[in-house]
Amino acid sequence: MRQRINVLVTGASGFIGSSLLSCLSIREGIRVSGAFRHQFPNIPPGIQTFQVGDLGANTDWTQALSSVAVVIHTAARVHVMNDLAKDPLSEIRKVNVEGTLNLVRQAAAASIKRFIFISSIKVNGESTVPGEPFTADDQPGPIDPYGISKWESEIGLHQVAKDTGMEVVIIRPPLVYGPGVKANFRRVIHWLDRGVPLPLGSIQNKRSLVALDNLVDLIVICIEHPAAANQIFLAGDGEDLSTTELLQRIGKALGKPTRFIPIPVGLLTFLASLLGKKDVAQRLCGSLQVDISKARELLGWEPPVSVEEGLRKVAEDFMKNKI
Repeated sequence: MRQRINVLVTGASGFIGSSLLSCLSIREGIRVSGAFRHQFPNIPPGIQTFQVGDLGANTDWTQALSSVAVVIHTAARVHVMNDLAKDPLSEIRKVNVEGTLNLVRQAAAASIKRFIFISSIKVNGESTVPGEPFTADDQPGPIDPYGISKWESEIGLHQVAKDTGMEVVIIRPPLVYGPGVKANFRRVIHWLDRGVPLPLGSIQNKRSLVALDNLVDLIVICIEHPAAANQIFLAGDGEDLSTTELLQRIGKALGKPTRFIPIPVGLLTFLASLLGKKDVAQRLCGSLQVDISKARELLGWEPPVSVEEGLRKVAEDFMKNKI
């Protein structure tokens, strides 16, 4: 029987981190520990936990990194619409760049074999032309502070890997959905559940998403797969949908009829701009597709969960926990 590999998950109480922790806790051949910011939520039994405080340039990772072979870094300051900070990029850099590079340098000094970084498709950019998806090897084109901070982190990670020989794996997911999803995705589910008519009946864009189960599965494969070393992968479900199609699928998963008002995209975008919601309109009406063929070819990976199954899990969780 082979020796178990020790894995540390940062951001272990977050949306991705908590699901990853649960998955790894029952996986044969892996001993997983979790790093939390301040407090430990309900976690599977037998998992060692570390309270590391705020992620930044001075965070001490010594205890958490002891005896670890692989770090999976999910902790980050997330993208926030209409960030109220005077200098959003400067603030987000403190966590996403300085905090990440502090961790990876300590990981290299502790002889960590592999560092898996959960980045963002925003490193590639904000939109694509329909039928011309982003690929893992495209020239980066981040626009907003979150995407820029993730790109700068990636640059630093590559340099540490070059200097130390530590293996780095970068995964860039698009929008991640699954049980417990929050923000705009949950808000839309709430509207559909209430039968609110939505002015989104004429959108013919194409957008890639990734079910939480699919993203976790890709991350798990990258823990030990030899072909993952020093590579960048894009994550996705392998099926792209228009905004209208996505809402119809969510409605079907909820068992609720969908009610749409077919407002032309140009008019919808114009009205959103007048209301200061141009970014929201871009996400609803624009296309953003990802090509996951690199993960398929190098890792033999296929998304194990279909869009229907992923949305069904979201709908079941929503109906169970809605107030």
